Amino acid sequence: MRMSGVDVSGNGNRVFDAQALDLDAAATAQALSDWLGQGILRELHRRGAVVGCSGGIDSSVVLALCVRALGPQRVLAVLLPERESGPESVGLAQQLAGQLGVETVVEDISAALEGAGCYRRRDEAVRRIFPEFGPGWKSKITLPGSLLDQETLNVFYLTVVSPDGQEHRQRIPPREFFQIVAASNFKQRTRMAMLYYHAELRNYAVVGTANKNEHDLGFFVKYGDGGVDLSPLLHLFKSQVYQLARVLDIPAAIQARTPTSDTYSAGSTQEEFFFRLPFAILDLVWAGHECQAPPAEIAAAAGLTVEQVERICDDIGRKQRTTNYLRLPVLNVQRRG
Repeated sequence: MRMSGVDVSGNGNRVFDAQALDLDAAATAQALSDWLGQGILRELHRRGAVVGCSGGIDSSVVLALCVRALGPQRVLAVLLPERESGPESVGLAQQLAGQLGVETVVEDISAALEGAGCYRRRDEAVRRIFPEFGPGWKSKITLPGSLLDQETLNVFYLTVVSPDGQEHRQRIPPREFFQIVAASNFKQRTRMAMLYYHAELRNYAVVGTANKNEHDLGFFVKYGDGGVDLSPLLHLFKSQVYQLARVLDIPAAIQARTPTSDTYSAGSTQEEFFFRLPFAILDLVWAGHECQAPPAEIAAAAGLTVEQVERICDDIGRKQRTTNYLRLPVLNVQRRG
């Protein structure tokens, strides 16, 4: 990944600016397409690619890259809605698939989630906090407000919305938090199982859609959306994925869509649920931190104070430490002799 705004001057001082994340997007798209073709056909010996498409920016970019690598006839877009999915998800995914000439399969996973007790187990925990929660109510999990405003720990809150639109918010005790998350993760793990059904049916590979923000900070479900054969975007910040979207002609409606977790019935953006910052700011500060640029330089590039930069870097470190177990390989006993 070329960091255009990071340079070393003649006197050895590092220079960091707002263009640090700029890509040669056309060259990057071609390199990723070549990598996908090589990995799927020659290393994994699969005939094509399956991509779970949500109508979001990441899955859209991955779908377009797979078409470049393999041709539309060797790519399958699997749409995996459930009864709490955003209403626009399927339509946007179908629009892109039609533009690319890709076959689509729609698999509504609501019945599978119902059978596993996803909704029931989650709502049991919600009702222990809000006893009035019932039919017609919606819920979501969020973190405190923006890291730019104040230094607060990553303490999760539960927000419920009554049928008449009234919102109620309360901090989630650990027992209820773990139950809500464990039940909600049935969604990602059920989607993974369905993707592998269609991949094995065709002798295809499952191509992941996670980016650097999601993988490195732990915004994914182990053996859910993290369970894939290839991951072409893991080295790219979210803001760089948008740069690829422009050169890949991803529809404007998808590029303009606010990134969501598409997990909670009340709707929750990725920013309010987990990241707590706009990606343009988070990515620039994180890139500067990785390059060991002085906080004052990062602050000047991002239009922030040094205190805000330090707060963001601390939060990145906390998220990486607390989610490290998600990225570890399976532990096993090593045989000796």
